[in-house]
Amino acid sequence: MTLAYVPIYPNMQHYVMEQEGYYENVPVDVTIERFSSGPNVVKAFASGDVDAALFGITPAMVLADKGTDAGILAANSKNGFKIMATTELVDLYDQEGTDTFERFEQENGRKIRFGAPPDGSVPDIVLRYWIQEDLDVGDVAAAINKSKVPPAKAVQTIQSGDIDATIIQEPFATIIGQDDDFGELAWSGAILENHPVTVLFANQQVIDDNDISQSLVEQHTAATEFTADSPDAAAADAASVIGSGVSEDLATAAMDSQASDFISDPHAITDQAETMGEFVANVGNIEESIATENLFAFDPYDAIQE
Repeated sequence: MTLAYVPIYPNMQHYVMEQEGYYENVPVDVTIERFSSGPNVVKAFASGDVDAALFGITPAMVLADKGTDAGILAANSKNGFKIMATTELVDLYDQEGTDTFERFEQENGRKIRFGAPPDGSVPDIVLRYWIQEDLDVGDVAAAINKSKVPPAKAVQTIQSGDIDATIIQEPFATIIGQDDDFGELAWSGAILENHPVTVLFANQQVIDDNDISQSLVEQHTAATEFTADSPDAAAADAASVIGSGVSEDLATAAMDSQASDFISDPHAITDQAETMGEFVANVGNIEESIATENLFAFDPYDAIQE
C-alpha cells in the first residue's frame, strides 16, 4: 500500500505512526511518499499511484467530486487555524468588531491585506466563512485584499509588512504569536466549530479489505491517543519528519495551542464538512457539496469501536 502525506503539523498521526512503528502493525507493506501539497497528492491519487493519504479535507472533496472510488476513513485534526494580525489590527478589531474592515479602509486608504493559501484550500474556506457568514460583512473580494501566501511563507510575509493578517495553522501561528508586533484576531474553532482540517483518505481497494482498513484506522486512533497522552513525544516525532525549520521546541510549544486539536472519529466532522463543501463548490473547485455517504467510509472506524 502506498501512503502519501503532506508535511504539515495537522497530520500529527502520521508522524507518530511512522516514528513509533505503528505502520508495522498494518497487515500489508506500507510505502510512504511525501508530497509538497494537496493538489500534488490529488494528481497522484487520481492516477492510481497512491492508495491512501493524509491531507486536507478539500483535496479529498476534489477527488470525490471527480468520481474517485475512495472515502475518508478517519479525521486527523479539527479547529486548526488562527487568524493572526498586526497588533494595531487586533486592537482595532477589539474596538470596532465587524466595522473593522470599513474603519481600516477609511483610515488607511486601502483594504486589509490578507495572506492565505489558494482558493478552495481548507484555510481559505474558513476565512471565507468568517467574513461572509460569521461576521456577515459581505463578499471576501469586497471586504479584504486577499493574496496567495503559502503557509511556510506566511511568517516572513507578515513580519516584512507585506500583509496585515493571515489565516495559518500551527506551528506557524505560534511563531507569529511570539512576536510582540502581532496577535490573534480569531481562532477557527470559534468561527466554524469542529470544522475538519486534515483527514485519512483511502481508495476503495483499501476500504474493502477489512483487515487493512480496520488496522489502519486502529493504528490511527492509537496515534491520536499517544498524542494526547504524550504530547512532547508526539511533537518530537512531528519535528523529526517535517523538518523545514520546525524544531522540536517549536513543535512542542505548538501543542499548547487551541489550534492543535487531533481526533480520529470521522463522525465528528461530517456536519461541518458539508458546510465547507458548499464553499468549496462556490469557488469552483467542485461541482457541488459532496454528500456525506460519498465522502466518508465509516465502517472501518465503527467496526473497531464495537
